Amino acid sequence: MKLNLGFGLVLAATLTAVATAKSLEGSRPNIIVVITDDQGMGDLSCMGNEVVKTPHIDRFHDKAVRFTDFQVSPTCAPTRAALMSGRAPFKNGVTHTIYQRERMALDSYTLPEVLQSAGYATGIFGKWHLGDEEEYLPGSRGFDEVLIHGAGGIGQVGLGDFPPNNKNVYFDNVLLHNDTIVQTKGYCTDLFFDAGLSWIKQQEATETPFFAYIALNAPHAPLVAPEKYTKRFRELGYDKGTAGRYGMIENIDDNFGKLLENLEKWNALDNTIVIFMTDNGATHLSGKLNGKKLKHFNANLKGGKNSPDEGGTHVPAFWQWKGVLPENVDVDSLTAHFDFYPTFAELAGAKLPEDMQELDGRSLIPLLEDSKAEWDDRELFFHCGRWNPGKRDAAIYEKCAVRTDRWRLVNNKELYDISKDPFQKEDVASAYPEVVEQLSKSYDKWWASTLPLMVNEGLPKLGKEEFPLSIRYNKQLEEKGIPEWAPEPF
Repeated sequence: MKLNLGFGLVLAATLTAVATAKSLEGSRPNIIVVITDDQGMGDLSCMGNEVVKTPHIDRFHDKAVRFTDFQVSPTCAPTRAALMSGRAPFKNGVTHTIYQRERMALDSYTLPEVLQSAGYATGIFGKWHLGDEEEYLPGSRGFDEVLIHGAGGIGQVGLGDFPPNNKNVYFDNVLLHNDTIVQTKGYCTDLFFDAGLSWIKQQEATETPFFAYIALNAPHAPLVAPEKYTKRFRELGYDKGTAGRYGMIENIDDNFGKLLENLEKWNALDNTIVIFMTDNGATHLSGKLNGKKLKHFNANLKGGKNSPDEGGTHVPAFWQWKGVLPENVDVDSLTAHFDFYPTFAELAGAKLPEDMQELDGRSLIPLLEDSKAEWDDRELFFHCGRWNPGKRDAAIYEKCAVRTDRWRLVNNKELYDISKDPFQKEDVASAYPEVVEQLSKSYDKWWASTLPLMVNEGLPKLGKEEFPLSIRYNKQLEEKGIPEWAPEPF
């Protein structure tokens, strides 16, 4: 049986009729993807967390098409690279989150470029994390509207973010808005949602189909939220980190509710797909309550971020399109991050060029139209990457996994029957040696196929003064200063 991660929810989901008998292909909806950072399966109250409260996402979940076996990469940049390229991350050069190994290969024909070719406006608000040099930035990779921080997180100045952002982390940040570095006001998550909403309203006013990628840095560490969001947890007796992280999640929930409320007010939900997902498994899996150590709820999954187990790669994926997609439906088929690319391309009616990269994903349209549609079994491959320079070949079987609909092979030696043991309690490798052998051979073949495409291996580690956005910040500061910026009211 498949893992049902909608804890405590109604099991008998009711299918509503699809609004039109024709396929969703070429239906050209607006597309909004909200992706959070380091938020796992257990970090929502609709998934069983009894501490954090996420009523807006819960209500969204209850009416959504829910992909219950949705897999991503174990860390941030690889998942984003898969979304943007439709390829397994190592095949587009992304094997780490730092050391220039997060740069998405320049020969990738990106998802926003696909949508631009179909007449869509494209906007990113938040975290890019696929390269900070000019040719790698989102404005050069298909996004019309850009508001991003640098590196993998706000305040990661030692890894490439803008120098001032280590002083007041997550508040009043310096960001890149299109071609200009700007000074902003307020809490980062609030700002990214507000900027996204402001831009969406402009597209709605001109009846331009759009792709809005609201890619939050929260709840990635440092665990900082406005005081009104941390107060309840501190009063309950939780440690500062837990209070900060859960406060960040409740702030995300409020902003997600604001997004849906405004889309409803603008009558935009009838022609808009809204997706909520996260980029990898949870962090901060333990903390303290009234001074005593405790483990935080992780949906009973093994592992978290940077783990080859289910807790590292199995994340929420909820889809809604009011009046078109069915409501309160679970899709149990094995799906993945790089499936978004062909799905969005088909929805938009885009024609893909013949000379682009080979795609690893499949269109999800058959499953969106019929949750029980035939879906062939597949092999998904994972590796946490992050090997030290020059140590790639020694890391081939470290922190890696293969998933099929039934099995998870970890580190080419541990085997779990996910259909019966979703929480990985029993290693059954000795009982199924033929499965271990088969999946190991598949993994070796996959690994060999990625080696020629790891174009960022062997690059030098940059010094603090060599980071592209740091250089750009200092140059602009000297030549014309850093102007203040805020999104237009919506």
